[in-house]
Amino acid sequence: MRGRKVPSFYLLMSLKDKVQNLLEEALSERPSLFLINQKIHPDNSIEIIIDGDDGVKVEDCIAISRAIEHNLDREEEDFSLQVMSAGVSEGLVNQRQYKKNIGRKLKVKTEDTTVEGELTSVTEDHITLVWKTREPKPVGKGKITVTKEVSFAYSEIKEAKVMITF
Repeated sequence: MRGRKVPSFYLLMSLKDKVQNLLEEALSERPSLFLINQKIHPDNSIEIIIDGDDGVKVEDCIAISRAIEHNLDREEEDFSLQVMSAGVSEGLVNQRQYKKNIGRKLKVKTEDTTVEGELTSVTEDHITLVWKTREPKPVGKGKITVTKEVSFAYSEIKEAKVMITF
């Protein structure tokens, strides 16, 4: 990527557009990676959060950073650039993130409820969680363990986080 001749229309683009184009190109070269969030602050500090189908390595962050930084001119605009992977504390925002977390325990919040359960399936429209709970027996005293299942449409989900257990 270094040493390419920059097309003249590129010089007229905003920093946001330049970063977006360079980011799309860099991600197209690494199809297992995908964008979670991109911010450009008024002071030209650029934050990019990526994730990957197989996780994100430090080398992936470095490659994306270099693909952007080496193609922007600091003489034109001063900027700072930070490329990072989606952290554990970050919620799931992309369908690909749900797919890679099948079999893990999630905490899903909707407008009405909060459910913790194992993510068992992901489709184009919704996710399915399964969990076990203790409930009173239908007849007599005591409790029984029952398996519950619920599906949520992506549009219903306000927040979804992977639960880390030790």
